[in-house]
Amino acid sequence: MKVEINDLSFKCIIGILDFERVKKQKVIVNLSFEYEFKEDFFIDYSEISAFVEKQMKKRKFLLIEDAIIFLEAKLYKLYKINNLIISISKPNILKNCIVSVSN
Repeated sequence: MKVEINDLSFKCIIGILDFERVKKQKVIVNLSFEYEFKEDFFIDYSEISAFVEKQMKKRKFLLIEDAIIFLEAKLYKLYKINNLIISISKPNILKNCIVSVSN
């Protein structure tokens, strides 16, 4: 099975600029993964969504790349998933575009 979590939005501290270390900004997380669905095994996508949001808020990453590397390692360790793709966007950091980084 393939699971996609799209447009998970929340505010957190992320970035290297002085104002980014003080004021929370909106981020948008998209992720997808595959897993082997069985009658007695499924993955709770609400649990994964809550985990991602909690970690992003708690860890206050300097770089989006750091957040992706951390989340990727933890999600692979905690869940029996494959082919994980994570994209994190900062829609308000620049006036004329949305900045995204993905693995």
